[in-house]
Amino acid sequence: MLIGEVARHSGVSTRMLRHYDALGLVRPTGRTAGGYREYSADDVRRIFHVESLRSLGLSLQQIGRALEDPAFTPSALVGDLIRWTEDRLAREQELLERLRAIDASAPGDWQDVLRTVELMRELDSTSAARRQQAVLARPEGESVPAELLAGAVLAESDPHVAGALRWALARSGGDGVAALAAGLRSEDAGIRRRAVLAIAEMPEAPGAVAVLGDALGDPDPTVRGHAALALGRQGVAAAVPTLVGMVVEGSHDVDAAEVLGTLSQDPERADRITTALAGELAAPTADSATRIRLIQALVELAGTSGPEILRRLAHDDDRVVALVASALLRVLEERSRTNRADEDS
Repeated sequence: MLIGEVARHSGVSTRMLRHYDALGLVRPTGRTAGGYREYSADDVRRIFHVESLRSLGLSLQQIGRALEDPAFTPSALVGDLIRWTEDRLAREQELLERLRAIDASAPGDWQDVLRTVELMRELDSTSAARRQQAVLARPEGESVPAELLAGAVLAESDPHVAGALRWALARSGGDGVAALAAGLRSEDAGIRRRAVLAIAEMPEAPGAVAVLGDALGDPDPTVRGHAALALGRQGVAAAVPTLVGMVVEGSHDVDAAEVLGTLSQDPERADRITTALAGELAAPTADSATRIRLIQALVELAGTSGPEILRRLAHDDDRVVALVASALLRVLEERSRTNRADEDS
């Protein structure tokens, strides 16, 4: 089979076939009377072997070794190819994200593109101060792509820089919630925590409440806690069980009690919250410290159920619990007398 016919059947150009011949990779076994290359069936099979290995990313030198050296084992080389391919895909994914961020900024001219690229470079700086200034020192009115800020929020570990990024994202006016929601699906609890903190600072953004509601089921208690505090401040009753759990566990319990107090302004919610706290107070596993936190949370609630529970606890077998309940009951009674006096006057 002459070179032109081989090229037509194999899809390999005559130029590449000559290159293979020059390298000694695929040498035709015969020549015609006129000196033209003549390929046998084995030569054509070798061409397909070469092309198959090229499709895996092997260099021609590596292919030559693989085909000629009987002791050549593919496992190490395939492992290297996997790592090189993963690195290349990571670089291309990073480039894709950068291009999407530039496109999302709706650049009007190349100066806009250059400003966005410069911001990307500053946000990638190893200096925390420089990353922070990249956000805080932006000219008034200059838009920053929400997707770019969201990505930076998810990657930022420095608390001061992260705060600046969340502040800028909340004021960007863009749809950063979708990008942050992707962070909540990460296996890394740190990324999920950064995502929920950022969404909590813009709870009125479209889709934020739904995303925070899903975060109530997160396996990480910190993520659940941030979501519950944000939802509770928005008046979402679904946050109540998590908030009560935060009081029990002593995790941001003061904040949780304050939010429960706000939610209790609704009489139906007040009964539900009081019942939940009372149930935890009666739990046999609740120690003194836990019961005291629950008592303090009861004081924050609206309605009359809280004082009634405190009166019973003033005679509790646990002396410390009884003393705290008595003291807080006096505070509530004094507050009630002051309120009545103000109403009468």
